[in-house]
Amino acid sequence: MNLHEYQGKELLKSFGVRIQEGITADTPDQAVEAAKELSALTGTNWWVVKAQIHAGGRGKGGGVKLAKSLEEVKQLTEQIIGMQLITHQTGPEGKKVNKVLIAQDVYYPGESKTNEFYMSVLLNRGTGRNIIMYSTEGGMDIETVAEQTPHLIHKEEIDPKVGVMPFQARRIAFNLGLEGEAFKEMTKFVSNLYKAYDASDASLFEINPVLKTSDNKILAVDSKVNLDDNALFRHPNLAAMRDLSEEDPAEVEAGKYNLNFIKLDGNVGCMVNGAGLAMATMDIIKMSGGSPANFLDVGGTANAETVEAGFRIILKDENVKAILLNIFGGIVRCDRVAQGVVDAYKSIGNINIPVIVRLQGTNAEEGAELINNSGLKVHSAITLQEAANLVEKLV
Repeated sequence: MNLHEYQGKELLKSFGVRIQEGITADTPDQAVEAAKELSALTGTNWWVVKAQIHAGGRGKGGGVKLAKSLEEVKQLTEQIIGMQLITHQTGPEGKKVNKVLIAQDVYYPGESKTNEFYMSVLLNRGTGRNIIMYSTEGGMDIETVAEQTPHLIHKEEIDPKVGVMPFQARRIAFNLGLEGEAFKEMTKFVSNLYKAYDASDASLFEINPVLKTSDNKILAVDSKVNLDDNALFRHPNLAAMRDLSEEDPAEVEAGKYNLNFIKLDGNVGCMVNGAGLAMATMDIIKMSGGSPANFLDVGGTANAETVEAGFRIILKDENVKAILLNIFGGIVRCDRVAQGVVDAYKSIGNINIPVIVRLQGTNAEEGAELINNSGLKVHSAITLQEAANLVEKLV
């Protein structure tokens, strides 16, 4: 689950991480009031208007602007709220901006780019340990830094049993070229950042940039936070931060039925039980001249209801020209899945695209009989190759 910048900053602040203060607004008038409140709180006379969407590169897309007066705050908010913000992470369709963050201006006179750093905490799956990745090249795309100047990226591996040790925090501050008060501030920043990451069961905390101000304060100017969905049951306060408007409606609906669904750009919808079989099915579709329109794993507890829900979700994609249902009956019973296909046809009504069904395993014969006796225009297959041939023929 992704968090907005303002939500990530609130989480960081609760763990003692110094942040760029800000107040959210849904309308231009609210933005002006937020700017006034922020001035009283921090003394700032300039404000940064930041679009709040789940994507990076907002500044390059025109979603981050500096306002030097309350009138500019209102004008910029009017421009940003409602815009379709396109960045390198949104795709060409972009994302609609529904909210802005009015943030204090933290770039005091005399600040230079050398005072911006990059820092993130994430899991190194190869070693089973967490890692702090950091660089002196803050404010830039870390991918560009890694490609052009890889020697400027440093990594500190953290044993999850003990967390960040003091010597590791000091090494990070030293490698960033800090000294004196800024050095001490950075060691605190690193320690508290890791605590926030660990305690919230996050999969990623990314701060770009981390700023050293001219008075040697270290603070998070931005935040990108990804939380582990599987751990949200332990954090109802974090689960409540979920913004469904930022997610694909089909994926949200699939979540209601405990379906693992990811929308793709192809023309063949696929419904499978098991991630491995789903990947093989997508390969088969591709090798047969089609292109998978989605990844949909109904899991080991598939029944008539979940299969019908899967059909409804797939059929919402206008690009889908056929559906391949590939079920191996290990835990799941094929006859239940077949009943789901029949129920889906009756409930949804006229399905005008070909449906290919391959059932293997527990009660596969009973399932095939159910479908064959239903009178539906469903194409049956026994082997993966037969299913692939039908995809090639029908699509």
